[in-house]
Amino acid sequence: MILDSKNLVYKAVYHGARSFIEVFSTLEVEGWENVPTGACLFASNHQSMLDPPLIGSSLPREISFIARRTLFDNPLFGFVIQACHSIPVDRGEADIGAIRSALAALKAGEGLLIFPEGTRSQDGVITAPKAGAGLLACRSGVPVVPIHIRGARDMLPRGANFPLGSARIRVRFGKAMQPSEYDPGTEHADRSIEASRRILERIKSLPDCDDPGL
Repeated sequence: MILDSKNLVYKAVYHGARSFIEVFSTLEVEGWENVPTGACLFASNHQSMLDPPLIGSSLPREISFIARRTLFDNPLFGFVIQACHSIPVDRGEADIGAIRSALAALKAGEGLLIFPEGTRSQDGVITAPKAGAGLLACRSGVPVVPIHIRGARDMLPRGANFPLGSARIRVRFGKAMQPSEYDPGTEHADRSIEASRRILERIKSLPDCDDPGL
């Protein structure tokens, strides 16, 4: 895979993350034909803190990320994730600044990764959606690419700081959803959460037949 980027920090993280993941896992990436160019939201289930670099290193283009603000507290790590287009957000509250930054990135034609669940699953089972993904999707009107990750939790589950052992990881990109598929309309009382629910349902439809509910 050839990454189209002149950002040296992004390229270093991209190739470093991919190499690290492949040392501890067998990685399969499916659905290349479903990834559009230009502005879009990449929406994925959330199993592990590996998920952002896992998805980022599975794409031949730079994308932007949403990361909790506390991750920027470490000067070195903060510099690296900022160079990789990470947008700081205060978790658990309506961060207007983060929303504006995310919408600006989409307006500029970037791809933006978001997790509709808001945080990592405790047990690997997809949890209830938060409003953030639906809010950004409805306000921007961009295509939403559903992504299903399987196996990342086996390599690095919540609470672990180092890989627990080898795993088989699969990243599957689904067909992009258009606004008519995720947006219930301005008249809907819970427009953002309903959009997030529809996006998450599409993510749930991507696993293999032997992964019901994951």
